[in-house]
Amino acid sequence: MAWFRRNEEPRPAPAPTGDLTDTAREDTPEALDADIDGAVELVNASAGELPVAAVVAARRVTDLLAEIVRTSELRPLDVYAAISVRATATDYLPTTVRTFVALDPDLVDVPQASGTTPTRSLLEQLASLEGASEQVLEATRRQDVDALMTQGSFLRTKFSGSDLDL
Repeated sequence: MAWFRRNEEPRPAPAPTGDLTDTAREDTPEALDADIDGAVELVNASAGELPVAAVVAARRVTDLLAEIVRTSELRPLDVYAAISVRATATDYLPTTVRTFVALDPDLVDVPQASGTTPTRSLLEQLASLEGASEQVLEATRRQDVDALMTQGSFLRTKFSGSDLDL
């Protein structure tokens, strides 16, 4: 039993696994920008197979994602915003585009059992991604406003006379 060995030096804690470093690296603005660039490249490469409105909508999504990342120039990006940007750029948007591009071109304007066409469904999915990205951007901006208001309260308290002063 180890607790009976007084002269034995404690063992060092195991080094963190590569996963932790990789995860931290994924949250950097540079890594997120690279993810967004990959999504832009996919949209641009698929532009000939997508409706023009879908290309425009997809690029609006990538522009919003880039704007979210740019907020990190003022303060560190919130972990939830980083996760949202990464997931949208590497999963949600690419999956939406690739799924549509994989369809037989003769079927993209044929109403399905739901009554909607694949083209309409694509545009609705892109609108959902755009709306979600706008919400993340708005939440990020609200945090900046909250930080400013908190700083203002701190400064008022710090540099104004205290209620306890006689």
